[in-house]
Amino acid sequence: MGSNEDYRLLCLENPLLDIQAEGDEAMLNKYSLKPNDAILAEEKHMPLYADLLSRKHALIAGGAAQNTARGAQYILPANSVLYIGCVGKDEYADKLRSACDAAGLRVEYRIDENQPTGRCGVIINGSNRSLCTHLAAANEYKLDHLQSPKIWDLVKKAKFYYVGGFHLTVCVPAVMALAKEAAENKDKTFIMNLSAPFIPSFFKKQLDETSPYWDYLIGNETEAAAWAEAEGGEVKGKGTAEIALYMAGLKKANEGRKRVVVITQGTDPTVVAVQGEGKAREYPVRTIGTEEIYDTNGAGDAFAGGFVAGIVEGKSLEESIDMGQWLAKLSIKELGPQFPYPKQTYSKA
Repeated sequence: MGSNEDYRLLCLENPLLDIQAEGDEAMLNKYSLKPNDAILAEEKHMPLYADLLSRKHALIAGGAAQNTARGAQYILPANSVLYIGCVGKDEYADKLRSACDAAGLRVEYRIDENQPTGRCGVIINGSNRSLCTHLAAANEYKLDHLQSPKIWDLVKKAKFYYVGGFHLTVCVPAVMALAKEAAENKDKTFIMNLSAPFIPSFFKKQLDETSPYWDYLIGNETEAAAWAEAEGGEVKGKGTAEIALYMAGLKKANEGRKRVVVITQGTDPTVVAVQGEGKAREYPVRTIGTEEIYDTNGAGDAFAGGFVAGIVEGKSLEESIDMGQWLAKLSIKELGPQFPYPKQTYSKA
């Protein structure tokens, strides 16, 4: 029987089934892929997914926000995180659900009858990763699914909403419905992730629509620079700390909650700007030996998962940042955006 505290965190974005397997140069050439690259699939790439499944492979419930949702659930008590997106009616959706079940993540997918489930084929060749993504059904999320009685009841019960910026290419009305729900209910929190440089570069209008509702904004230094370039004016060409402060100071719908902007910088300190503060804070990352690093794919998603888990649990900003760095450190020791089992327990640096 669920409690009133179940599914406090609701995440929305584009679900993908990551299919990871080792491949050689011949396999890369077969599909005209580069050893270390990320592309969107064309028709010629469609047989790749069955090819990967025929090999010794790993299936991961992917898509950036779904990675973050799994990361948050890794830390939080059972039945804390709910993820929403769109999948097809096929075996790939079944595999995606199974992967989420194994991670303890509840999913409530919209089912599209026409498009297959989104997939990301990952060819591992030594230290290289070649990613080939077919978005398919992930592009078909609709507002009516979010506002259906069953799902909207879950929305109303949740206290924290996390949305990946990639969803701004899919269904802006769904993003805005969550953003406004948070702003109108002063006890709710809206968290946005920039996701990739092309989001502020090419979807700036959609991103700007959400900006008054950001209680927390997460990104990396490249994404922040892309945002500043698109924004123009006095912030263009500024450093990460100045950009973060500028973002934190943007107009806000819920003035009762100060906006917090969190910008990661790989192995350099994480920059944090709080609305109303005149200076950005910096938090050094946890150190890790190069020999311990196996795969950095999804490290940013893992950081977001740990950070958001801290916010959900009411931890301080400093501890939440450290929780994000702790989970990212665990993730890069694994293949793809995954976390070790048996579960490890967070401890302060």
